[in-house]
Amino acid sequence: MKLELRHLRVVCAIAEEGSLSKAASVLGLAQPALTAQLHRVEGLLGGKLFDRDHRGARPTALGELVLERARVLLPAFSRLQEDALRLVDDDQPTDRYRVGAVNGPMLGGLVHRLTESHPGAHVSTQVSWSGDELAAMVAGGRLDYVLAGVCGNASPPDGHGLAWSVIAVDPVFVLVPEGHPFALLEEVELAALKDTQWAAVPGDGCFGNCFVAACSRAGFTPRPMYEVDMPGCIDLAAAGDAVVLCQPTFRRTPGVVTVPLAGVPLRWRHLIGWDPEGPAAALGPQVLRYAAEAYRETAERSPRYAAWLARHPEYGAVAHHLPA
Repeated sequence: MKLELRHLRVVCAIAEEGSLSKAASVLGLAQPALTAQLHRVEGLLGGKLFDRDHRGARPTALGELVLERARVLLPAFSRLQEDALRLVDDDQPTDRYRVGAVNGPMLGGLVHRLTESHPGAHVSTQVSWSGDELAAMVAGGRLDYVLAGVCGNASPPDGHGLAWSVIAVDPVFVLVPEGHPFALLEEVELAALKDTQWAAVPGDGCFGNCFVAACSRAGFTPRPMYEVDMPGCIDLAAAGDAVVLCQPTFRRTPGVVTVPLAGVPLRWRHLIGWDPEGPAAALGPQVLRYAAEAYRETAERSPRYAAWLARHPEYGAVAHHLPA
């Protein structure tokens, strides 16, 4: 038997977890099977890789040598696989649209337009709470486009060399129960909500800080915010347990209504990014146009937001270019 990459993964797992039992759990193996694998690897390398006692497993000098080399070889092998797959994918004659998205109103409409306009194209999606994670995937060649958002005038996820375009600029609305005293108002002052509990979907941008700053300008300090997924936000709002900060394109849902905040104390910019040096750049303007169309369609489905946009034409779809 020869030493294989899977053997190195076993050694790394034991070292990272500090015990064979924990490593076996991480690797999905029974501990006796992992112990047998370790013994085979030690037999191939001619000595013990770990000293084991009641405190766990600690690498020997030989183990440290193997770990040092394994931590170079394993990532290099993974990159080789990724680069090979990317090269093969890039050589395929069919169109491909790999789209990553953070919580937003455009993804479904964008996918519909891509599949309708390019029947032979391969369209795939990736969803995450983290715009930075998705931007890194575009920079690494694992996605072609990323739909993300930023608060106010904040910069897009940086450090990845992407070109960014603005799809739309939204006000931030609040989600309240249908029976809430403010539910029928045309808009509500942020200060009027100072004694409420707040909730929002999670993310990795500066929205939380922007919200606290907006509350400070309105003369109060908000309670700590719940961060939950959208179904959880709807449940909290419907029960009256929290006022939810939401996008104005929020789809109408029984039991809750959206209400604009007076003076637009919080804004949200919807962005699309791509690698300006990658093959997806040539189709970027087309995908941007589809995303803007999808946004407009979603906005028109909300009578309250459509009426608000008619009074505030500076908001909504804008689709102007940002420097990389």
